[in-house]
Amino acid sequence: MSYLLNALVMLITLAFDAVVVLFLVRLAAEAGRADFRNPLSQFIYRTTNPVLAPIRRVLQNWRRINLAAVLVAWLLMLLKRLVLFALVGFMPHIAGLLVLALADLLDFVLMFYLILVFVWSLLSMLSNDPHQPLQRLLGAIVEPLLRPLRGRLVVGMMDFAPAAVMIVLLLGRILLAAPLLDLGTRLAMGG
Repeated sequence: MSYLLNALVMLITLAFDAVVVLFLVRLAAEAGRADFRNPLSQFIYRTTNPVLAPIRRVLQNWRRINLAAVLVAWLLMLLKRLVLFALVGFMPHIAGLLVLALADLLDFVLMFYLILVFVWSLLSMLSNDPHQPLQRLLGAIVEPLLRPLRGRLVVGMMDFAPAAVMIVLLLGRILLAAPLLDLGTRLAMGG
């Protein structure tokens, strides 16, 4: 690929991923019952609601999972893959494209949570302000992942629950997302 094409691919990927992050934060904040009075929660809600409101009339939540946000994130991954394939002049098989978009979304969600747990861990060590909006939002998002291990992996004053969750998320990327990406690539190429 040429340098210009590489730069274009990077910009397209960055743009799509930034929008997907908005919908994933909305999904995770709703699932974790984040405080709506938080200014960051309000920003996410106002930004994503015009897209999600019409879809939610048809596609209701399942338990606390916003299926409309999942659908929009998957469609964005699908569109991103389609645009990237079009840039190189290749039209993939539709089954492969659908699986690739699902694999991309799974990998993105696992990486998203990995980064959030890491950032939350750093913030909890460096900042003791429980009213800080970012820390409150991150706490609400990562708490459902940490809750099953909370207090079980404590050695001295250190809680190793975040490290264990990050290892599980990395294993998920290796054992779930990577094989799904390989399958999607083979199907997209017609193999």
